Amino acid sequence: QVQLMESGGGLVQAGGSLRLSCAASGSRFNFNVMGWYRQAPGKQRGLVAVITSGGATNYADSVKGRFTISRDSAKNAVFLQMNSLKPEDTAVYYCNAPGPMYNYWGQGTQVTVSS
Repeated sequence: QVQLMESGGGLVQAGGSLRLSCAASGSRFNFNVMGWYRQAPGKQRGLVAVITSGGATNYADSVKGRFTISRDSAKNAVFLQMNSLKPEDTAVYYCNAPGPMYNYWGQGTQVTVSS
């Protein structure tokens, strides 16, 4: 059974940094695409950043220049370095990895940015 486990969330002041990590376990294959989504209270879950096995990336406009996604394909792991955090970045962050037959999600990690 494939599981995605996130870590690295927490409370940080505006302007600070956090690094999120996500590792997939139980998979017999490497994910072509891995990414991060977030959901703030009262809002829909939305894309933060994705990365392919070839290293191509895509970011939400709101995080461009502040967040960096990276991955370790051999370990089926993905990371999100978040710098210059703003209060509007406060949300639950979810790791995502589309598989051949199922779209996998982590349990989410809370990121809170205080002003």
